[in-house]
Amino acid sequence: MPSTPTDRPRPLSPNIQIYRPQLTSVLSIANRMTGVALAAYAVALVAWLVSAAAGPAAYTTVQSLIGSWLGRLLLLGCTFCFFLHLCGGIRHLAWDAGYGFSLRAIYASGWTAVAMSMTLTALTWVVGIVLAGHGQ
Repeated sequence: MPSTPTDRPRPLSPNIQIYRPQLTSVLSIANRMTGVALAAYAVALVAWLVSAAAGPAAYTTVQSLIGSWLGRLLLLGCTFCFFLHLCGGIRHLAWDAGYGFSLRAIYASGWTAVAMSMTLTALTWVVGIVLAGHGQ
């Protein structure tokens, strides 16, 4: 009598409990997460623009939210998401052109994307703070 699929034990496929996360998988997941976060930040940007069009009271309310510590923290996160997504995209463009497929190059470009994202985020915020200080 032939066995049915329910008679045999299911194969155990590798999962997160077996493998430890690697830089490549973490950056792949992070790229997707930053894309989703940037979409949410785009909605927030539209809300900010609508508040500006709605008049001074609405704009002041939204500006006070953005200027709070939570608002600034979210803006910092948005900046980092933007640069991580950008650097990951540049990394993928290099791969699309056929460059950087050795294991050493993959890890080097991954860590470079992370380091550049942090550097560009910090640089953006420093320049923004300096320019904001000069405007007062």
